[in-house]
Order: sequence, then C-alpha cells, then structure tokens
Amino acid sequence: MTKIIINAEGAIFGRLCSFAAKKALEGNEIIIVNSEKAVITGNKQDIIQKYIALRASGGHSQKRPKYTKIPSYMIKRGIRGMLPDHRKGIGKQALSKIRCYNDIPEEFKNQKMNNIQGTNNSKFITLKELSERI
Repeated sequence: MTKIIINAEGAIFGRLCSFAAKKALEGNEIIIVNSEKAVITGNKQDIIQKYIALRASGGHSQKRPKYTKIPSYMIKRGIRGMLPDHRKGIGKQALSKIRCYNDIPEEFKNQKMNNIQGTNNSKFITLKELSERI
C-alpha cells in the first residue's frame, strides 16, 4: 500500500476521478490537493446551469440526493461514482482511502506530487469558479 499525492491543478475532473478510483481499488492511499483548481471542460454556462439544476432538485422533500458546493467534496463524489458499490465491500474500502483538500496542507508541501494531464481546450471552468456561481 503506497501513498499517492495528486496535484489537481489544471487536471480534468473526469480523468482525475477515474485515475484516483482505479488506484484506490488497487489498495493505494490517495491524497488529492488543490481540488479547487481542477477544471471541467465545456461551455461555462452549460456547466453552471447543469449544476444549478442538480442542486435545485436535491434535498429531503424532493427525495433526491444533495449536491455540495465545496470543490473537495465535488471531487470525492465524482470518485465515488466511479467505484463499485460505495456502501459495502471493496468500494467502501477504496472510498475510505481517499482524502481531498482544497489547498496544499503543510504536511504535504515538500513531498513529490503526481500531476494528471491538463487541458488544451480554451473552454473550461475551475471548480472554485463553479462553486462560487452555484
């Protein structure tokens, strides 16, 4: 079991989540830093409208899941969706090995970090900007 530290700065949301889910299922401990600097590619307005609609439909009275605005929780939820059943078995174990931070904690500042391939696309929105707008 190894500890993998991933710097999410400029990383594409889906690729970051799938990489982290795969490594967690292999038994590694995953730490994701700079979560708010990860990007979602596409038209900004479309992405914002999608998340506003998701958040509006959620909650107790509508019997739908709640969606958070915090970037580190958004990434953890994205990873959760890529794991087999996160409520029991290997999915639950893998999810417990993942930690996400919005910035770089002091304990990880001087350690080697992996970078996930970024975007060449000019159309994207960072999770920080998305969380401020929804």
